[in-house]
Amino acid sequence: MSGPVHVIGGGLAGCEAAWQIATRGVTVELHEMRPTRGTEAHTGGKLAELVCSNSFRSDDATANAVGLLHEEMRRAGSLILSAADACKVPAGSALAVDRDGFAGAVETAILGHPLITLRREEVPGLPPADWRRVIVATGPLTSPGLAGAISERAGSRSLAFFDAIAPIVHRESIDFDKAWFQSRYDKPGPGGDGADYINCPLDRDQYDAFIAALLSGDKVEFRDWEKDTPYFNGCLPLEVMAERGPRTLAFGPLKPVGLRDPRTGHRPYAVVQLRQDNALGTLYNMVGCQTKLRHAEQVRVFRMIPGLEKAEFARLGGLHRNTFLDSPRLLDQVLRLKVEPRLRFAGQITGVEGYVESAAIGLLAGRFAATEVLGRELAPPPPTTAFGALLAHITGGAAGLDFQPMNVNFGLFPPLIGSSARGVERKALLAQRALNDLGVWLAQ
Repeated sequence: MSGPVHVIGGGLAGCEAAWQIATRGVTVELHEMRPTRGTEAHTGGKLAELVCSNSFRSDDATANAVGLLHEEMRRAGSLILSAADACKVPAGSALAVDRDGFAGAVETAILGHPLITLRREEVPGLPPADWRRVIVATGPLTSPGLAGAISERAGSRSLAFFDAIAPIVHRESIDFDKAWFQSRYDKPGPGGDGADYINCPLDRDQYDAFIAALLSGDKVEFRDWEKDTPYFNGCLPLEVMAERGPRTLAFGPLKPVGLRDPRTGHRPYAVVQLRQDNALGTLYNMVGCQTKLRHAEQVRVFRMIPGLEKAEFARLGGLHRNTFLDSPRLLDQVLRLKVEPRLRFAGQITGVEGYVESAAIGLLAGRFAATEVLGRELAPPPPTTAFGALLAHITGGAAGLDFQPMNVNFGLFPPLIGSSARGVERKALLAQRALNDLGVWLAQ
């Protein structure tokens, strides 16, 4: 047996990859440049730091593809899902975590495994030739030196997009004479009771004033090299959505459906929701309110929202540039770079979008690498599984010329044969098929 496997990047994908390798008896060297070198979005030096939302999205394994992916990861022994389950906070039907507790749990597990060595150092270029097996899991904020070396070696220009971060508010600064607790349709989730979100209502005049302020507010100016970088549609800044039409937000992240103001009994015109961000319940994340407004403007504009007039912010929103590979053309079915198979890639740099998807690709990359070291082969998971559907998309299922970051969704799954089921029934059947086929794959 030869080793170690070198994993570059201590985010969700890198930590998951390292864990999967080590739990199969193979030594790992995990390289993380923070805190020696920081990034535009991280604030600390812990492994697996969550830089955007604290939500892993829906935990419904029968009606939501990301919830199904949660369940597949649990069954595959995922470190990331284990830590998330241990650190969950109320969030309706979503799986949300105390971000500090989550990062601490992941780091403790990594540091405590005897086959994992953590090296706090930057890998500034292409890994040395004597690193026989490497997983690059540096995420969307890959350092310029490494990104440039990968791009040059791959012979293909990497793609890029902007990602925006939502503000976090201190709970004690929210006015509950105007705001109230409720989940949409009173639907409970993991650790919750159906009243997990703080809701701040806007009437039509308040909404119109808020939209006007978003559009006129002072925003971050892009540098010349950033101006042609597209956004990812799943994480657009509020101002960009508002530019698409005055009612876009009322039908998007500020939609009031499933909510009624207990003081009036009526559904508001629009609602800003806040989701618990830490276990103590002292911090709340403004759901869907990612923004590129300058910090002073954020304070002014967000305090226009009823209930947030005196809001104190633990973190304001921000904007950073993400990079990812043209994976359908560059990677093989087990995530190896075609022109240099010793290099594997995992996480958001492969063109998946979202915490869970990134960690899932890390899990697969780790398993593929470990079986290689052990002298065996591991076939990709069936495309009928969430693992397999996501992997197939980024390694050939997507059109290379139009490749954009993708969340897991049931549209990536092969259709059911001989079934006319639709809607929720169809999703439940797809999920059951996925878990059945996953069991067979895991038994290899």
